[in-house]
Amino acid sequence: MSVTTVRLQTEVEEQLEAIAGRLHRSKGWVINQALSEYFVKQNLEQERWQQTLDAMESAAQGQVVDASEVHDWLGSWGTDQELDAPGPKSGYQK
Repeated sequence: MSVTTVRLQTEVEEQLEAIAGRLHRSKGWVINQALSEYFVKQNLEQERWQQTLDAMESAAQGQVVDASEVHDWLGSWGTDQELDAPGPKSGYQK
């Protein structure tokens, strides 16, 4: 395990000490937990951003699904005539 020095604002240090005391854990443990959760969140945000870029590229190439088909599909959920999910149409004109 490595050691990293961080300068904390007074308010942050006070909150860190309070949380560590309340949890009966060390400040290092709380910091490690917080950073681990932050990394997970950042990775999810990066993944979502990449999905957004991919979707924008697909739309720019005309790979889109007609909104009325999506509404019909959603409206069929839970019925005896549930429809298959609509897919993009090739050659869709903007």
